[in-house]
Amino acid sequence: MSDKKLNLAIVFGGVSSEHEVSRMSATSILNNYSKEKYIPYIIGITKDGRWLLYEGDIDKIVDGSWENDKVTPAFFSPDKSMKSLIIVRGEKAERVPIDVIFPVLHGKNGEDGTIQGLFEMSGIPYVGCDTFSSAVCMDKAVTHSLLSAANIEQTHYLWFYADRYFANPEKTKNRIAARLNFPVFVKPANAGSSVGVSKVNSAEELDEAVRKAAKEDKKILVEDGVTGKEVECAVLGNRQTAEASIVGEIGASAEFYDYDDKYINGTSEQIIPATIDDETAERIREIAVRAFRLLGCSGLARVDFFVDEQKKIILNEVNTMPGFTHISMYPMLWEAMGVSYTELIDRLVACAVEDN
Repeated sequence: MSDKKLNLAIVFGGVSSEHEVSRMSATSILNNYSKEKYIPYIIGITKDGRWLLYEGDIDKIVDGSWENDKVTPAFFSPDKSMKSLIIVRGEKAERVPIDVIFPVLHGKNGEDGTIQGLFEMSGIPYVGCDTFSSAVCMDKAVTHSLLSAANIEQTHYLWFYADRYFANPEKTKNRIAARLNFPVFVKPANAGSSVGVSKVNSAEELDEAVRKAAKEDKKILVEDGVTGKEVECAVLGNRQTAEASIVGEIGASAEFYDYDDKYINGTSEQIIPATIDDETAERIREIAVRAFRLLGCSGLARVDFFVDEQKKIILNEVNTMPGFTHISMYPMLWEAMGVSYTELIDRLVACAVEDN
């Protein structure tokens, strides 16, 4: 990158069940970016889908009070010749050229390819995976299918649409009983950070778990439970330059590493490095990069695994915009590698520019 300051649009919030987490992640980024390298333009998307340029106190983002402060309607132009943010001040529209977008958006409408499609149309470089890979990684059933074809070990699973389940619950319950072993995890296929996920110990609990998951997505995934360590690896770079971080381990305080444990309670234990042998850790790092490339990822991803008692490595899921809060594993893993939070932002922006 040149010595010229870049106009960096930081987008947060979104119409998503992970809206609050996005506010936390964005606040961390805004408190750590290099003021010598970037001119920030802070774009908040409300839960009802309004786009607003925020020019107030950063501390008001976390609790949501930013919406009632210094806000102005704003949006990205889909006209590639502009590569701009359009700010609507009264009856006048102001055009601000944007060099890079950092979409600090989690879950649906944020890391599922929808907003990435808009960024592609705008012609503005953006941090993270492209439209296709974002959509693929968001859909856990599709991810499973692609990784299975590449012989990457995963837990046993099956998927179905919620309406088909409730049309004939017993038929699907019989399929689950025949192919999987209780306890199982019931998940929405398209949702992030354990939203809508239930641990199910018997067939009698399936109806409630499917209803919960169906509130987030019409496609439902059911997976075998795995006994073992839950570990995570951060990948940084584009296709040819992708590198893996040290491996971290999650000591969940809840029955499983759920949404509250990740972002609200902050009571889970993050163990860096993970309590696994060096050979297993190196294999995890290799598989993380391989999956990253196979799924077409770019910029960043956090790849989550289980390691069972026989040291079998089982890939759990790939997150294309992992949390960036002060208790999030992705920045913590890179910090353990000697990459500061500020440098991590710089490297991600550089990846976006390079990949454009």
